[in-house]
Amino acid sequence: MPTLLDFRRRIRSVKNTQQITRAMKFVAAARLRRAQEKALAARPYARQMASVLRSAIARVENFQHPLLTQRPEKRVLLLVLTGDRGLCGAFNANVLRRALEFLRQHKQALPEVIPIGKKGRDTLRKQDWKFAVEYINVTTRVEFSKAQEIAAFVMGRYSRGESDAVYIVYNEFKSILTQILTLEKLLPIEPESFAGTAKPRAPGEGAGEHASGPGATLVDYLYEQPPAQILGRLLPKHVEIQVFRAMLESSAAEHAARMTAMDSATNNAAEVIEQLTLHMNKVRQAAITKEIIEVVSGAVSTA
Repeated sequence: MPTLLDFRRRIRSVKNTQQITRAMKFVAAARLRRAQEKALAARPYARQMASVLRSAIARVENFQHPLLTQRPEKRVLLLVLTGDRGLCGAFNANVLRRALEFLRQHKQALPEVIPIGKKGRDTLRKQDWKFAVEYINVTTRVEFSKAQEIAAFVMGRYSRGESDAVYIVYNEFKSILTQILTLEKLLPIEPESFAGTAKPRAPGEGAGEHASGPGATLVDYLYEQPPAQILGRLLPKHVEIQVFRAMLESSAAEHAARMTAMDSATNNAAEVIEQLTLHMNKVRQAAITKEIIEVVSGAVSTA
């Protein structure tokens, strides 16, 4: 049976762990605030980019671009966004489970992987999936230059015909308690996803009305260059923005998951301390009762 000293050591150990988890929770909360602001700020830019692309595509006929080329998916490339550290609940496990499911479904398409984050790299490497390239230590502090580098590598492979389709899987930030597991097709860019049923803006209609979404009314932009030339420069920029936005969303979702996990760990530690304290008091009470009985028994025997 554990002694009082054993209980005190155990309680002290749990309290030390509780202090660590509480500190990690506060650190994650501070990082989450900054990451959340960046992720939310990137969404309107991405929506407006899609609006401009939709407008340009609707005004250009038979436009040809390497990023629009449709090919049979004989070689698939998958970007997997995970964290560089653990202690964030099921954040990494959910992404990796969806990524492995996708890779097994496309095993005949000779899939290659670009892991972004140490956790994804380590897990996928153990299962012997082929890497095109790997990126680590880029999600803790997301930079647009790194997103441009990743997007340039992906677009280069697709333009050279080394990959027939590019997908990306990541956790999209929704709230502190909720992340949306997302699998998106990055390349080829499908004009239908922008065009939809949109129609040019009628004369006299407000330029800001119905500027985005399927079936939206097109804004009548004034282009200095030909729309085809602008569209050719916007398509690579769109891929860069998609990669950058995914990295920001994943970073915010990771910090939210870590803050939630550390908050749960702190609460669980408090419950363990309470239970250990209760058991320790019972053991101490039993020891005191036993000593009293011994004293009384000794006094009776000498009387």
